[in-house]
Amino acid sequence: MTSIQGLRLGGWLAGLVALTALSGQAWADGAPLRTVAVTGSGEVPASPDMARVTLGIESRKPTMAEARSEVSATVDRVLALTRSLKIDPKLVDSTRLQVSPDYAWNEKDRKQVLQGYVVGRQIEVTVKDLDQLGPLLEKAVDAGVNQVGDPQLDSSRRKELEREAMVRAVQDAKLNADTLATAAGAKLGAVRTLNGQSNAMPMPMYRSRPVAMAADVAGAPPAETYQAAEMKFTANVSAEYDLAVAP
Repeated sequence: MTSIQGLRLGGWLAGLVALTALSGQAWADGAPLRTVAVTGSGEVPASPDMARVTLGIESRKPTMAEARSEVSATVDRVLALTRSLKIDPKLVDSTRLQVSPDYAWNEKDRKQVLQGYVVGRQIEVTVKDLDQLGPLLEKAVDAGVNQVGDPQLDSSRRKELEREAMVRAVQDAKLNADTLATAAGAKLGAVRTLNGQSNAMPMPMYRSRPVAMAADVAGAPPAETYQAAEMKFTANVSAEYDLAVAP
C-alpha cells in the first residue's frame, strides 16, 4: 500500500468513527428526532379609512385637437373639484394619457377609414377621508367624467393589521401542534421552521344605494348614500416543531 492510499484509507476510517460516535450520541440522548408539521391561520377584521378611485375621461372627435381640448377641460374641472374637497394635491395623479386613431370599416371600398381620434385621460385619487368619496364620485360625473372605476378600499394601518394577523396565525399553528402532540402522547418542543404569508382579502367595493330625502326637489333623482364594507386581513403559516417524550 502506498503512503497516499494509506492516508486516504486512514481519513475514511476517521470519518466513519466520527459519524458513528455522533450517531451513538444522538441515540444516547434519547429517541431519534421526531417532529410535527402543522399550518395555522389568522384573521383580523378592520374598518377601511381610505380609498383609491380611478376617474376616466374619454372623448371621440373628428380631430385630435378637438378631443384633447374636451378632455383637458374636463380634467381641469375635476382637479378644481378635488381642491374644493380639500384633497391633498399629492394624492391626485392625472398623468395618464391615451391617444389612438378611430377607424371604421368601409364595406364598399373594403378598407379601414379614419373617422377621427380618441383621447383618454385617467385621474387616480386617493381619499383619506371617506366622507369625501361620495361627493367626489357624484360631482366628478357632473364635471364630465364618463368612466368611474370601483373604489378600492384600504386601511392606513395595513402593516400593523397584517402583522397582527401573522401573530394570530402563529398562535393557531402552535395550538394545532400542541393538540397533535398531546393526542400522540408526546410533548411539544421548540419550533424548528416557520414560514408565513399575509394578505388582505379582495378590497370590498364601496356600495351605494338610493335614499329618498324629505327635502328632495320634485322630479330630482334621490340622493346617494355610501357604506363601506368591512375589510379582513389574513395570514397563513406553516411550522415544524420538535416532539419529545411526555414525562
